[in-house]
Amino acid sequence: MFFRVINRRFPPAAALIMACVMLSARPASANDVSPLGIVRDTSSRMLVALQDEGAAIAADPAVLDSLVSDIVLPYFDFRRMSQWVLGKYWRNATPDQRERFIVEFRALLVRTYGRALSEYAGEKIVYLPAGDANDAASETVRTEIELSDNTSVPVAYSMYLGPDGWKVYDVSFSGVSMVTNYRSSYGRIIRAEGMDSLIDRMIRQNTGQGGG
Repeated sequence: MFFRVINRRFPPAAALIMACVMLSARPASANDVSPLGIVRDTSSRMLVALQDEGAAIAADPAVLDSLVSDIVLPYFDFRRMSQWVLGKYWRNATPDQRERFIVEFRALLVRTYGRALSEYAGEKIVYLPAGDANDAASETVRTEIELSDNTSVPVAYSMYLGPDGWKVYDVSFSGVSMVTNYRSSYGRIIRAEGMDSLIDRMIRQNTGQGGG
């Protein structure tokens, strides 16, 4: 079932919801560079790519990962997300450790997002009215996913305006922050085994040599 991963650990569920929201958004105007407009434009491009590359994806699932990497993830700030996920451990990490973590964290979300897209089943998305922004350089896009049992799942995208435009730096699923969740789980590994061990685990997961 489409939402079966919700009952597993949080990160795959978050990526699953991100896929659902982006694929269900209606197309944006080409001139709409607002946070919501970016989500809608990305969804339109992703839908076209999925339709055009359906046969290639069926033959090689890695094609889907490539599409996700090219179309969706440019709107995520992985350096900022990595810095917030690692928290105090970012400050203590070497430049090499930081760069390797960013690479593997990005690969993790590409892989997880690709799995999510493969389960998308057209659930309806409702966009909630934007609240009053206290900071013109940041905004939260709030949505709800309407499920077949008449319940809804709230999802919020935290975005900021930087030199390269609007970027996602966190996603909250039912009020639970993806960044906070990863920070907790990764922090336990770092405390017990160290930063290099965490990165090695991520490499194994991303190359299919470990669980997750």
